[in-house]
Amino acid sequence: MCAAAVIVDGTRAHSYHHLMEQARPDRSRFVPAALALELVRAIRPRQWTKNLVVYLALLFTLNEAWEATDLAGAAMLALDATAAFAVFCALSGAVYLSNDILDRRNDRKHPIKRHRPIASGRLPVGAAWAGACALAVGGLAGAFALLPLFGVVSSIYVGAMAAYSLGIRRLILLDVFTISLGFVLRTVGGAVAIEVPVSPWLYICAGLGSLFIALAKRRGELAASGDDAPSQRDTLGRYTLPLLDQLIGVVATSTIVAYSLYTFTASNLPENHAMMLTIPFVAYGLFRYLYLVHSSGLGERPEEVIVTDLPLLCAILLWLATTAGILALLRV
Repeated sequence: MCAAAVIVDGTRAHSYHHLMEQARPDRSRFVPAALALELVRAIRPRQWTKNLVVYLALLFTLNEAWEATDLAGAAMLALDATAAFAVFCALSGAVYLSNDILDRRNDRKHPIKRHRPIASGRLPVGAAWAGACALAVGGLAGAFALLPLFGVVSSIYVGAMAAYSLGIRRLILLDVFTISLGFVLRTVGGAVAIEVPVSPWLYICAGLGSLFIALAKRRGELAASGDDAPSQRDTLGRYTLPLLDQLIGVVATSTIVAYSLYTFTASNLPENHAMMLTIPFVAYGLFRYLYLVHSSGLGERPEEVIVTDLPLLCAILLWLATTAGILALLRV
């Protein structure tokens, strides 16, 4: 009996220690190299494609910029635009980290977001806050160093995204408008960084296009979450699929009309209206994106759709090539 008791007690002790080992966090994961890797994942490099809109100002002023400067000057403009891109990558990374910290509890209920570094626990909250602060301070410092006015635009972007994270994201419709504002500010920042004026039509098109993507993202989130929508995001419970489909249709139509008007009314474009040749690429891109949202439910991850769907990617590349060719060869 005593021997049996010892065996039983020993088994219980072993089980107790085993359970304690499982409950105790694995500190070996939190080594500097592992933390750095998780931090890089948390700032979502895949979503840096959204920051490419800072190059729109450079693209649509190719004719004026190249006439006013030599090749070296044009290269400097490209470097300034690239610096602006890097700044917004840093600032958007800080925004993603902050959002993931604030959303970590809700993200754990999401089938995909629960695997994010902060929600899964692979990246400690303290390290995430430190990374967010470093990126925000470094990004703003770089913005003001590049150009004070660009620093002001970048600061407004940070303020708008902070307001979104702290409250606006819980307000129906204002949440998607704030996301759209972030894209417009990126576009404005790209123009300010290279000190060129841009047609207001470009800002309208950028705003409508980003609003289209934001609404499609909400639709994808709502369709994927179903009855769990309110627990995953506050505003999802207030949206409905019919409402989002109607809004997406309105914004898609407005985007095509606005871009079409831009191609033959903007003063900085060729007077022969050759830019109208790019309208079919824009229309096809929007329709293709809508098809993917409805047929494959991919609206929730726009950064992946744009770079993985071959027809959509080809439409974007053809639009870029045609636009660049027209602006470079058919100067005003």
